[in-house]
Amino acid sequence: MSGKKDRTRVDRFRVFWTVLAAVVLLVVPSMRINAADGYIAKWKEYQAASGKPDDYAWTWNEVVDAMDAVLDQGKELYAAGDTQAAYKAVSDAYYGYYETTGFERIAMGYISGSRKTEMELQFSACKSVAKKNGSLEDFTAQVDLLEEMLRSDANQLDGVSDSSDSSEGKGDNDSTGSGSGNTTAQRSAAMATFVACFGIILREGLEAILIVGAIIAYLHKGAGEDEERRKKTLRPVYIGSVLGIVLSFGLAWLLAAIKLANTASQEMIEGITALLAVCVLYYVSNWMFSKSETDAWVSYIKDKAETSSAKGSFFALGFTAFLAVFREGAEVVLFFQPLMSDENIHAVWIGLIVGFVVLAFVYLAIHYLSLRIPTKPFFLATSILMYIMSLSFLGAGIKELIEADLITMTSPAWVAWIPTNDFLDVLGIYPCVQTIVPQLILLAITIVLVVVQAKKNREIHAAAEERRARERAEKEAAEKKVADEALRGVVREVVTQILAEQGLIKEQPAKNQPEK
Repeated sequence: MSGKKDRTRVDRFRVFWTVLAAVVLLVVPSMRINAADGYIAKWKEYQAASGKPDDYAWTWNEVVDAMDAVLDQGKELYAAGDTQAAYKAVSDAYYGYYETTGFERIAMGYISGSRKTEMELQFSACKSVAKKNGSLEDFTAQVDLLEEMLRSDANQLDGVSDSSDSSEGKGDNDSTGSGSGNTTAQRSAAMATFVACFGIILREGLEAILIVGAIIAYLHKGAGEDEERRKKTLRPVYIGSVLGIVLSFGLAWLLAAIKLANTASQEMIEGITALLAVCVLYYVSNWMFSKSETDAWVSYIKDKAETSSAKGSFFALGFTAFLAVFREGAEVVLFFQPLMSDENIHAVWIGLIVGFVVLAFVYLAIHYLSLRIPTKPFFLATSILMYIMSLSFLGAGIKELIEADLITMTSPAWVAWIPTNDFLDVLGIYPCVQTIVPQLILLAITIVLVVVQAKKNREIHAAAEERRARERAEKEAAEKKVADEALRGVVREVVTQILAEQGLIKEQPAKNQPEK
């Protein structure tokens, strides 16, 4: 019996250790702490492993400390010849820390909009060296530059001077330790959060407002005084805009639910959406430019008012509004997700509300000012805006695919000189071949199409002028004929009356009177 008990006890121990091993195998990978890599790949897990309380006020320099540990490990892995693990370390620093902590959003709003692009391109530059098996010196130089940029941003957000000892912004959170220093840091953090949230909603929302506002004003002017036509043509745009807002929240929720938010999959979805928007925007811009000649628009409305082709064109405008709102809306919602758990949540909401109010005034200004602009210049300006947004979305979409690791970035000397600033960032112009070359090709195609369409518009205008001249001549001839007939009648009556008075002819009796 004792032998059976011993075997049972041994079996239980085996089951226990098997279950424990299974738990370890499941938990350890989820913690993303790999003995070979030697770093924690996610910020939340870094926080949990730190042993600090949940309400601990982390500084941005402490976030950078955690990122430096990941990036430094990447340099060690690269030196050991494991380029794939080094590549993964850079990706983990980006997706596991830079995006999920809200660092990207705060820096974008508080420092500058183009700073986000600059940082993303630097992350991509590091990964590009690793993917191409570049030299250790190149990889180390790129990662060192990235770490310097991250530290500089953290110092700005924490209110620490770059020239001061970096330990001021690191370690035990001394900058927010006690007394007036703590209050000042909290105020600075709240202001940074407000400015960042306001900047994000204004920057991202402005692109959608410009497109939707221009389309609505375009259709409003095109409908003229026809209220029924105005409602009919604007309906797809309003539906597309509302649907874009709803699906933005839906996509953000879905990505968060299936753990794809702040991952390469999110970047891929944003990139594909942007490129799809390029196709629709480009079609719409060409369609608008072809109707920029007043005669072409009047003829289109007159001849195609009730046809399916007209409905299709107006549907395309609605789809354009949907894509513009959906792309920017989904990005804004995903941007704000990490900030909603920020300790300065009141600053987040104030930034959002003020941003929405400003966007509302921008929309009203676009709408009412556009009604005062003559039709032809406005139509031409609207089509040019759509062309520019097509180029911008093309660059932004390809950049998203670069961030999603679907395309490898290269930045040779002939494009490396291109600066990163807010103006070029809005235009989607970045110092990398993968974005510049497609944009140049699209620009060349656009120039050819514009020249061809401008010639057609001149021909349409000339034909319309010839038709109007012919109609005026015909009208003048008809009026002259009527005037000549009337004059001949008057002369005939006068001559008849004079001859009758002279007795040369017998006066004709008036109509409806019997002869005497």
